[in-house]
Amino acid sequence: MPDPHFSYSADQLRQIAKDVLDYAVKRGAGAADTEVSEGTGQTVTVRRGEVETIEYNRDKGIGVTVYIGKQRGHASTTDFSAQAVRDTVDAALSIARFTAADECAGLADEDMLARDVPDLDLWHPWALPVERAIELARACEEAGFAADRRLANSEGATISTHGSHFIYGNTLGFLAGFPSSRHGVWCALVAGRNDEMQRDDWYETARDAAELPDPRAVGRRAGERAARRLGARQIATTQAPVLFEAPVASSLLGHFVSAVSGGNLYRKSSFLLDCAGKAVFAPLANLSEQPHVRRGLASAPFDEEGVATRAREVVKDGVVQGYFLGSYSARKLGLKSTGNAGGNHNLTLHDTGLDFPGLLRQMGAGLLVTELLGQGVNAVTGDYSRGAAGFWVENGEIAYPVQEITIAGNLKDLFRGIVAVGNDLVRRGSRYCGSILVERMTIAGN
Repeated sequence: MPDPHFSYSADQLRQIAKDVLDYAVKRGAGAADTEVSEGTGQTVTVRRGEVETIEYNRDKGIGVTVYIGKQRGHASTTDFSAQAVRDTVDAALSIARFTAADECAGLADEDMLARDVPDLDLWHPWALPVERAIELARACEEAGFAADRRLANSEGATISTHGSHFIYGNTLGFLAGFPSSRHGVWCALVAGRNDEMQRDDWYETARDAAELPDPRAVGRRAGERAARRLGARQIATTQAPVLFEAPVASSLLGHFVSAVSGGNLYRKSSFLLDCAGKAVFAPLANLSEQPHVRRGLASAPFDEEGVATRAREVVKDGVVQGYFLGSYSARKLGLKSTGNAGGNHNLTLHDTGLDFPGLLRQMGAGLLVTELLGQGVNAVTGDYSRGAAGFWVENGEIAYPVQEITIAGNLKDLFRGIVAVGNDLVRRGSRYCGSILVERMTIAGN
């Protein structure tokens, strides 16, 4: 249990949640839900061998939503005292009385609430003394500098550890929660040659610190990535295949998730309206949601409304099988919640069998993108235009680094134009994928 690491036990959080719900009903709420949470963390950053920052954080909070008929009110507090709890509920009720009724407002459907809450092994506290964290950060940065003599500066190396626990409850009888942890290693280095400077980084994250790589390996990778960008040049405007390296490829999944999420769908602010059952991706694309992966970075037995999560195919052979919906957006669309209030869970784009060198060989000649800049994505039309940096590839091998270019197209064409997905899977957040090879995009250079 997480008790030694937090100020409040799980039982105490559970009692506070019960008190919130009981008081809300007593004061006239027809329905209510609440989340009571606490978190703690430590972050140590070393730059050029010296300790730059040591940060500790400890936070807690209560959020309460009440319903008077179809009128909704929400309030929150960081004060766990009994009086503050009552005041917060009263504030939420006051807000509800002044809001317009919304027929789609309300708690999740009772028959969709999680009744079994499996242990997904998400809690792995890291008892890391600050002195040891400093040692690890220094070793990370030192290994980075040792990777190449042209490495001239550093943005630092960071070791972080974080843990939290929560209880969610509602007046339908749901009351559950769990602890979780997340730890990370990050390093960013700057390479220099004459007047040219190039920067790159690398980081790893995991629920269990034992699953993190040696910090020195993270530093070396950051150093190697920075040094190999020296000598970057522009290229002439052209159309060519584009290979999105795994760390940036996941952003493409993010654009898809946004387009098929309930809020954008019912507001009709998506380029993928009414796409369920339609081919949006190339036939080789298979995308699944896997919320019950043990130690998964986005694993959860239920969503933010208590709705049970389940494994499902989101895209099969390029065809969209379903959306990402919470209860409210589902009702607006005349559908059922998919257990995605709060986001997606371990969304995985399955590989097509090639490793990274194999993807380069299949591409032959084209652009390898390792960094994306700017936010030039139109969610309504799907138009896509972003600054990029990376490498030009010839004969299936990296030829030279490139910079100050723009890649452009439309996301519909981009999704349909996927010709391969690598097995170089990167797990950093809620979306997992390897590198993605797209048949053709416009590359604007000099």
